[in-house]
Amino acid sequence: MSVLTPPRESAASRRRAPAIEALPLRNPDTASSAVMGRRAWWLVGMNLLVPGSAQILAGNRRLGRFALGATLALWVGVALAVAASLLWRPVLYTLATNWFALTAAQVLLIGYAVLWVVLAFDTLRLVRLVKLRPLARIGVAMLACALMVATSGSALYAAHVSGVARDTLGSIFGAGGPPVEPTDGYYNILLLGADPDKGRDSMRPDSISVVSVNATSGAVTIIGLPRDTVGVPFAEGPMNDLFPDGYQGSECQTAHCGLNEIFTEVEVLRDGTELYPDAEEQGSTPGIEAMKDAAAGYLGIAVPYYVLIDMHGFAALVDALGGVDITVKERLPMGALSKNADGSLSGVKGWIEKGRQHMDGETAQWYARSRYTTSDWDRMKRQRQLQAAILKQFTPENVLARFQEVAAAGEHLVQTDIPQSMLPYLAQLAVESKKHKITRIELTPEGGVDPDNPDVAFVRELVDEALHPPSPSPTP
Repeated sequence: MSVLTPPRESAASRRRAPAIEALPLRNPDTASSAVMGRRAWWLVGMNLLVPGSAQILAGNRRLGRFALGATLALWVGVALAVAASLLWRPVLYTLATNWFALTAAQVLLIGYAVLWVVLAFDTLRLVRLVKLRPLARIGVAMLACALMVATSGSALYAAHVSGVARDTLGSIFGAGGPPVEPTDGYYNILLLGADPDKGRDSMRPDSISVVSVNATSGAVTIIGLPRDTVGVPFAEGPMNDLFPDGYQGSECQTAHCGLNEIFTEVEVLRDGTELYPDAEEQGSTPGIEAMKDAAAGYLGIAVPYYVLIDMHGFAALVDALGGVDITVKERLPMGALSKNADGSLSGVKGWIEKGRQHMDGETAQWYARSRYTTSDWDRMKRQRQLQAAILKQFTPENVLARFQEVAAAGEHLVQTDIPQSMLPYLAQLAVESKKHKITRIELTPEGGVDPDNPDVAFVRELVDEALHPPSPSPTP
């Protein structure tokens, strides 16, 4: 019959054990309130600075070793994140926009929150509050509880933010396909601002622009397309087959054959699913695909992606960002307006006055939409002005401080077919873009383009010169 014997301890372990047992933190003079008080403050402080150290020196060493290992792992993770933010930003952006990474972060942070609660209560047990003087007893207990709330609460909040980020990214960005390569050095994205008012036959885009992002430098060019532009040509595809001479002529079934009416043409007046059978599978709609083809054909560039912004949700985003600062050049009316026969306005519920203003969401929305006292070209300028102001507000500090509000607004505001796999790269470009001034091209009479009879060749040349300026001649 064999006899089980405990594993032998090393000589070093046998030497350390008596030394640790002799420490006042592990075996204090419990009869001395002063000694117990100092010990209590030390244990609570150690539990905050190096979680697990209090248990190693005064309590359950197994728990202490586990907590200390978890603490060291957390510090290493934080150090790697800081290093990545300085040296390997693409890696950091990849993790910050990856579903599995965000889920893993959420689980780990919840685990740390639970661990710190366990350590806090275990530290209070080790303190032996009954051995302290009354005031010290209250002070130590209050400090330990406050530190527990601060540490565990911060971990739980960070876990919540990770979950919100994961869910928001999943609701806005589809799985999509693999990232596409830039075309001629640019990613071109169709940006549509839609106003789904009741009574409309479809969600006609009122604000239309193409955002071109340089794939190397991150420099941004915004090309504004007037919504009433007529005769717009299409890129190769079903709409070009229907309108080989541009969106005009007897085949056009809308009132004015304007650019923004293409959406209605495809979504309401024709069988859009027959024209673009794969649109829904790609996270788009037939109307949006037709608008992409129109923008690509008109500008002479590939437009693989779109972003659709609901103008009603636009106000929520501005509020979530804390408002925007705008210099108003002309007094503008607010409200669901109509123009009377005598030229007066009805439905005015307020005015946006001239001068520098900090606008909330509702005011910014009317600033972008107001058109009865100004031209469509003026409205386009205001919309670009707001775009620039919102981009300015999208700083990491502001977004993190208001993350939940921004995420909630974005979830109901934005639709896009940009795949999640492109987010790390686009996030890196977004950071780089802040180093450059935004270039704006307005295809309006002021920009040398007549929307009623556009010179397509001139427009394409204008866009090409903006995106690919000639290299400066070498100095002789």
